[in-house]
Amino acid sequence: MPGLAIVGSQWGDEGKGKIIDYLAEKADMVVRGQGGNNAGHTVVIDDKKYALHLIPSGVLNKGAVNIVGNGVVFDVEGFFNEIEELKKDGVDTESIFVSDRAHLVFPYHKILDGLYEAARGKDDIGTTKKGIGPCYMDKIERSGIRTCDMLDEKVFREKLSAQIDKKNEIIIKLFNEEPMDKEAMIEKYVAYANRLKPYIRDTGVMVYESLQKGQKVLFEGAQGSLLDVDLGTYPYVTSSHPTSGGFTTGSGIGAGTIQEVLGITKAYTTRVGKGPFVTEEDNETGNKIRELGHEYGVTTGRPRRCGWFDAVVVKYSARINGMTGIALMLLDVLGDFDTIKLCTHYDYNGERVDHFPARLELLEECKPVYRELAGWKSDISSCKTYEELPEETKAYIKAIEDTTGVPVKIVSVGPRRDQTIIREQLF
Repeated sequence: MPGLAIVGSQWGDEGKGKIIDYLAEKADMVVRGQGGNNAGHTVVIDDKKYALHLIPSGVLNKGAVNIVGNGVVFDVEGFFNEIEELKKDGVDTESIFVSDRAHLVFPYHKILDGLYEAARGKDDIGTTKKGIGPCYMDKIERSGIRTCDMLDEKVFREKLSAQIDKKNEIIIKLFNEEPMDKEAMIEKYVAYANRLKPYIRDTGVMVYESLQKGQKVLFEGAQGSLLDVDLGTYPYVTSSHPTSGGFTTGSGIGAGTIQEVLGITKAYTTRVGKGPFVTEEDNETGNKIRELGHEYGVTTGRPRRCGWFDAVVVKYSARINGMTGIALMLLDVLGDFDTIKLCTHYDYNGERVDHFPARLELLEECKPVYRELAGWKSDISSCKTYEELPEETKAYIKAIEDTTGVPVKIVSVGPRRDQTIIREQLF
């Protein structure tokens, strides 16, 4: 059984948590391969909301093994806080394992994240200040500390002590701020190390063996493709690869094991923070979409910028991810509009733009070229089959398929599991 990868095809917040949770019911293993607890998934089961950040969404389905892969930057304090919240809700957390190669986020990463962001002034990039970027900086600089280092207390103490000294020097000399209490931090994280040891595994072996046995392995994406550090709207991106290629390095498996890539796609477009957004509706229309769609960040609570569906973005995501299908999310949000717009391409000073450009200055000058479709002016949240959807809704879905070149395999008409229309079985 080949692996199934779930990716966000826009700027994140597309509703990946719901689809991952839905598909995880049939999965033997759910794998998270990049990012950190700067991401958030909201899953609704029996009208109960669960907000997940580091832990894979498969934790809400008994029987699935949940893997935090080596590509994740791991906040151990955040992990245990999340574990405690899940236990309060009666969720079994015994089937979670963390890669021994995952890099650790420490308080100094979060402090530096905030200081670097403040130093940018008006050129800030909208970081969540969770320490993700500075942790990846240490990883690339080859001075990071991994979970496997926690298995030997002497080694862990030495490495952490050296890093705190180094970071205190930066905090004092570069930012003129108070240093961190080294001994207190070391003791706190030695205690965390002892708690984490039962969770630490060579998860790459676990994922590989599961695939070799023919089991169903679901690779869970965080954030969105347009936030990829190489392929997104740089510098307004995350510090990792939330595209399908990120799963191979982030999970320790070969590319050939992922043969199905499902792009989670909102029926409109949103993004958080700064950066160009061609189809943004910074007006009453955008406000209406935001309120109807409850478009506020799971992790930050920040209001999301909202606009019409951008097919240029989704076509780009389809290409860079090798998307084999779309899960169209929050379609019910558009049920109150007389007319719905779909951006087919951009106009740049009279020139047609079909491919998403790298230069932000060019992107800022692009204007959306829309195809207008009739709205369905009805509540579709109770529809159980594709045939039950209004003809105008089906026409909109077909327009998205025709414009992006990717089939819509799943349609979501509400936040609950039972508000999901499956057009093609994936597991």
